[in-house]
Amino acid sequence: MGEGMGKIMGKQGRLRRLAGPIAAMAALLVAAGAGPASAAGGKLVFISPNPLGVNDFLKLGKKGAEDAAAAIGGEARIYESTDPATRRQNVEAAAREGAAIVIVLGFEFGDIVPDAATKFPNTKFLIVDQCIQKLMPNVYCAVFREHEGAYLAGAEAALTSESGTIGAVGALDIPFLHRFTDGFAAGAKAVNDEVVVSPTLWVGGDNPFSDPVRAQQQAVSMLGEGADRVLAATSGGNGGIFKAVEAAPGSLAFGVDVNQCPQAPGVVMDNIEKKVDVALVEAVKGILAGTQAPLTSYGVKEGGITLTGLGDDVAGSKCLIAQHPDVIAKVKEIRDAIAAGTVSVADPLTAGQ
Repeated sequence: MGEGMGKIMGKQGRLRRLAGPIAAMAALLVAAGAGPASAAGGKLVFISPNPLGVNDFLKLGKKGAEDAAAAIGGEARIYESTDPATRRQNVEAAAREGAAIVIVLGFEFGDIVPDAATKFPNTKFLIVDQCIQKLMPNVYCAVFREHEGAYLAGAEAALTSESGTIGAVGALDIPFLHRFTDGFAAGAKAVNDEVVVSPTLWVGGDNPFSDPVRAQQQAVSMLGEGADRVLAATSGGNGGIFKAVEAAPGSLAFGVDVNQCPQAPGVVMDNIEKKVDVALVEAVKGILAGTQAPLTSYGVKEGGITLTGLGDDVAGSKCLIAQHPDVIAKVKEIRDAIAAGTVSVADPLTAGQ
């Protein structure tokens, strides 16, 4: 993203050890100078790592902040960052202003929050979708097990593929995004060991999470190799992948983070949904009540990770998986097995630890 490829890739070692994901979004909770109860009715500040723009994931974080503010009878303010300098400035400004809750997003704040937590020891920080390497008394993390949702999407891809070949296009080759790509491949192989999984293609470049042109080019290449089901894990670049799939008859895509089916009608089979807004509200309430654990993980069991097609309104979702009730039934069985612990999905972030 804004820090450039070299700096991001240099973070891989730390990212591998983090209990939570990246994909980009977080929540920072500030209760300066007073006990948690005094934050009720106060100001929440959501800090994005980049401009909200067309990024549905960041918009979901904004919604979560607004919902949390409503839940505590307060107000929400949105601070959009553009680069590492403005991210740090926004975090420190929110702490100085005595905001009751500040919301930041993703791995971009991994180095900023520990510094701010040290500088403002009376401020509580809640990071959503990311965690710092060493927990601190005034820092809380709410993270997600994306690999569980990707596993379910992979199963859908294999069960619906006509060519017998599937694949994924990711933003950047970092351990966290392997939660999506590797989980997708594992789920496909679990239901059909003969399915061919194309090597993952990565967007890379200076703006890997917001480059629909490069994402489209990679998708075109993958489709040209025979894949007819493609996981789009490029955040703001997913629109480019949807265009490539639309131009390839018989091919369908899988979106991430939110329901992207309305964005590309007739193109998206299903989505790996990350309930960031729900987790954010719960975490804010927990911190104010003094009941929030330092690290909370949300997966299939907790309802923090799911597929759009497994929801109650699949018929109105505009997702093409609605045309495959038999597949939905099968994937629900897999979901329930994951929740029960009888099916375990390997986590690329903790592999080898």
